[in-house]
Amino acid sequence: MKKKIRLLFFQVVFLTMSATAQEAFPFFTKDFPVEEFAARRARVYDTMGPSAFALVQGAPSPVGYVRFRQSNEFYYLCGVETPHAYILLDGSQRRSTLYLPHRNEGRERAEGKALSPEEEKLVRQLTGIDAVYGVEMLAEHLARYARGTMLRTLFTPFSPAEGFAVSRDLALRSVSDASSDPFDGHPSREGNFIQLLRSRFPQFEIRDLTPTLDNLRLIKSPLEITLIKKATQLSALALMECMRSTKPGIMEYELDAVAKFGYYRNRAQGEAYYSLIASGPNAMIGHYNAGRRQMQDGDMLLMDFAPDYGYYMSDLTRVWPVNGKFNKVQRELYDFYVGCYRAVLKAIQPGLTAQAILLEAVREMDGILSRTTFSKPSYERATKRFVDAYRQSANRPRASLGHWVGMSTHDVGEDSGPLRPGMVFTIEPSLLVPEENINIRCEDLIVITEQRAEVVSDFLPLDAAGIEKLVQSNGMLQQYPGAKPMER
Repeated sequence: MKKKIRLLFFQVVFLTMSATAQEAFPFFTKDFPVEEFAARRARVYDTMGPSAFALVQGAPSPVGYVRFRQSNEFYYLCGVETPHAYILLDGSQRRSTLYLPHRNEGRERAEGKALSPEEEKLVRQLTGIDAVYGVEMLAEHLARYARGTMLRTLFTPFSPAEGFAVSRDLALRSVSDASSDPFDGHPSREGNFIQLLRSRFPQFEIRDLTPTLDNLRLIKSPLEITLIKKATQLSALALMECMRSTKPGIMEYELDAVAKFGYYRNRAQGEAYYSLIASGPNAMIGHYNAGRRQMQDGDMLLMDFAPDYGYYMSDLTRVWPVNGKFNKVQRELYDFYVGCYRAVLKAIQPGLTAQAILLEAVREMDGILSRTTFSKPSYERATKRFVDAYRQSANRPRASLGHWVGMSTHDVGEDSGPLRPGMVFTIEPSLLVPEENINIRCEDLIVITEQRAEVVSDFLPLDAAGIEKLVQSNGMLQQYPGAKPMER
C-alpha cells in the first residue's frame, strides 16, 4: 500500500495528463477552450458598458534565465503567454484586439517559436481574438479613439499585476518598499503605464478595471476548479511524502526538494509561493522560508507549501513531530486544536455567511474547552485566547473564514455575503503558545458547491494517529540519501 501511494505521487498522479505531457509545448493553453476566455471578456463588456473600452498590459520579459510566466490578469482574459503583449476590449463593438511584439527569428532559434502578428491568422484561430496587430499600432489605435466622441472612458488595472508566486498583498508591499526607498522611488509598472496613457491621451477618463476583474475571479468555473483541485492533490501528496521523509537530523531545505520534485514531475509550472518549512522555534515566524535549520528530536515541524498548476494555486499546511511521535504535551495541544478545527469545517455550508459559520463553530469550541484539562496554565491561556479570537471574529459583520484561493494563493475578491457555489478558500487558524515557541497551524482547501462544502484535501491526514503512521515510515530521503552538506 505504501508503494502504491508513493507511485501515485511520483509517477501517475494524473493519468489524464499523460497525452498532454507527451505533446510539444503548445502555442496556446489546452486547459481552457477559447469559449471560456470569450465568456470572461463578455462579462467585462457587460460590466463597463458600450461607452467604454479596456486596455490590459501583459507581463514583460523576465530578467535572467527564467521561464516567462504571464500575469494572472492578462492570462485570465485571453490565455496568451507572450511577453509585452496588450489586449484591448472595445465595449461598443464587443470586440477584442491583441497587440504582440513582432517575430524575432534569432530568439526563436534560441528559445522556440512564439506567437506574433506575422501569424495573425493562426493567432486568431488559436485564441478566438477578433484582431491581431503589432504593438507599434496600439498608439495609433488609441489616437483614433481619442479623436472620436463615443469611447472616452478607458479602463485598465490600477493594482499591481500578479506574476510568478505573487499575490496582491505582496505585490503592493513591493511597490511600497520601492516608494519608501529614497534612492529608488520608481513607480509601479501599472502606475507608469497609467501616467503614459494620461500624458499621451488626456482625452480619456481613466478608471480602474481591477474591481471588475476581482469580482469575476471570485467565482470559479468548473474548469478553474479542476486545476485548483489538481494543485491541491499535488500539495497534499507532497506533504505526505515529506512526512515520510522527516527524521531527526535532516535539513529543512531537504523537504523543499522532495516537494518540488513531485510538483515538477507532475506538470506544475512552479511554486504557488516559497516553501514554509519551519521546525522548532522557526514555526513562530509566520512566513519563515529560509529552510536552513537542522531538525532535532522532539521538534514539531510546520510545513506550508503548494504548486502553481496551470496558473491556479492551492494552499495546504500540516504540523507533525519530527521523531514520528507526538509527546504528551504536543498531543494535548494538537488534539484540542484538531477538535476546534473540525468544528469550523463541519459548520461550513453553502448559503451561510462566515459570521453564522463562526458562531456555530464557537459553540462547539466552548464545549471542547470546558471538557479539556491542560497540564500547564500557559496552555489553558493559549487555548482560551484561541477560542476567544474566533468569538471576536464571529461578532464582526464582515467576518471571514480564511482567504480566497485561485490564480493567486491569497486570491482577489471582496465578499462577506453567503457562501456561493464556485467560491474557493482555505481556513488556517493558529494556536500559539509563545512561552514555548509552539505554533500549531493546519490548513485545508474548500470548494463551495450547490449542495455542500467540499474539503478537497480531506485525504491528507489530520488526526494525530494518521500523521504518526506516515512519519514513522521511510520516505524518499531515506531511499535516496544525499551527500553531506559542504562545510563553509
